Amino acid sequence: MKTLVCSQSPPNPTSITQPTSWNPRISILQHISMTSPVPNLRKWKLQAEAKGFAGSASDSLRGGKKTIRKEAVEQKNSDRKIEDDKIPDGVYNRIIVRILSFVGIPLMTGMVLLHIIGMVKEQHLVDVPYWFAYLTIFITFGASALGIAWGTLSASWDPEKEGSLLGFEEAQQNWVEMWREDEGNS
Repeated sequence: MKTLVCSQSPPNPTSITQPTSWNPRISILQHISMTSPVPNLRKWKLQAEAKGFAGSASDSLRGGKKTIRKEAVEQKNSDRKIEDDKIPDGVYNRIIVRILSFVGIPLMTGMVLLHIIGMVKEQHLVDVPYWFAYLTIFITFGASALGIAWGTLSASWDPEKEGSLLGFEEAQQNWVEMWREDEGNS
């Protein structure tokens, strides 16, 4: 609504001293809707619908075309799919710990290095160029962003197997398995 007010042309400098016809008792929204050049502004409705919610209000707005039986069958199918796709708790915890470590360590290293660079530059010990600070940010924060993917791929997806520290072998196995599952869904 503010854009409608701001998009009007600026007032004439001679008309600034003239009193305005706007009544302060009328709210700004009423003033804009009364002076709006768009016809039928009050008839506009939002067309947004929530995705993924079975039996939503949008079904009742369409005349209730879905029956209760179909909704129950769809709910059972979605419950089965959720059970099939559920990650075991041990694997889930392993993935979370690896993500936090592979994101947190480079992030903290970058922040500490930036603090050290700032102290060195402030104390005039060494004239550190600005590009060095930018390179530090790029490398450490970029490694932190990649840590999300690496933490997931390098964890052992087998609930009984713990996996190695850096997870190179697990990443090779998980990469192949991930693409195999993706090709099977296509």
